[in-house]
Amino acid sequence: MANLELRNLNKTYSSKVVPVKDISLKVDEGEFLTLLGPSGCGKSTTLRLIAGLEQPTRGQIWIGERNVTDLRSGDRNIAMVFQSYALYPHMTVAENIASSLKLRHLSKLEIRQRVTDVATKLGLEELTQRKPSQLSGGQRQRVALARALVRQPDVFLLDEPLSNLDALLRERVRAELKQLFKAQNTPVVYVTHDQTEAMTLSSKVAVLYNGNLQQLDPPQRIYTHPANRFVASFVGSPQMNLFVLSCRDNAAWLGNFPIPVPLPTVPPQIVLGIRPENVCLARAEDTHTIQGQIYLVESLGMQNLLSVRVQGAPELTIRALLPAAWQWSDDIVKLTLSPQSLHWFDAATGDRLF
Repeated sequence: MANLELRNLNKTYSSKVVPVKDISLKVDEGEFLTLLGPSGCGKSTTLRLIAGLEQPTRGQIWIGERNVTDLRSGDRNIAMVFQSYALYPHMTVAENIASSLKLRHLSKLEIRQRVTDVATKLGLEELTQRKPSQLSGGQRQRVALARALVRQPDVFLLDEPLSNLDALLRERVRAELKQLFKAQNTPVVYVTHDQTEAMTLSSKVAVLYNGNLQQLDPPQRIYTHPANRFVASFVGSPQMNLFVLSCRDNAAWLGNFPIPVPLPTVPPQIVLGIRPENVCLARAEDTHTIQGQIYLVESLGMQNLLSVRVQGAPELTIRALLPAAWQWSDDIVKLTLSPQSLHWFDAATGDRLF
């Protein structure tokens, strides 16, 4: 088994197009790393550099004790699963799974044993003689995964492998993937823009934006302690409330309501963040409350997402996630913010302050 390490990896196409900017990270044996970010952030380019499909402008790629930066893709002992299934239409399931092993000139006995083992793990044993055209989307995706697993690679690379599946099938295959790779002891690098996939599958998440690594942490820390304003805004659904507020008297003012800032010195402007699920209905004993007018209610099943215009600052909207059973008599509501759930960011740089 081996680990994967990227050392100051850079890819430059021109002075204005730099999709990967000096990214350094390490994926240990058994770790599942997800590269998460919006379109154009550099996640797929990073994956292609690891795979050897593109050459870096600077930096190194190490797999175990080998510097593979200049090696061809076929010499890196990696397995890659693409967004498209990329199955050979004229081959059976068994032949598709075995195709990479035949290129490595393994014996027929070993090929048969490996194909049987991986087909059993993925529930494909009854489908080995079918052609891809006779399979459902989920079955085709499992064949693509089987073809990767059968190689017994040093690193698995997956490029949005679930994006072509419908929502219900994606949920089921996602659960299968988690169990499948949990049983492996091989580094996995997974590319997606889907936060649910990143949070549920990963042991670590690397959030990318504009070619830069914004944060590398376990999923729960990404969610509870975002490193900067971008991560705070990108990770989480519904999206975090973020307010650029003026400060005076050691407090940030949200409309007419002062919110104490836990910093020894307070800059003139600060960004306050709080997730909608941490905005609660005010109780009689709450001293710091925010009053506003409800102008939109979105039903999410067990919860309602309320959009409220802040009194004293109607240009500011705060969203609160409240139980669907809650009833209100008019459009005016008093809210309170959970103090331990507040996030503070520098308005100028976006970096986390507290």
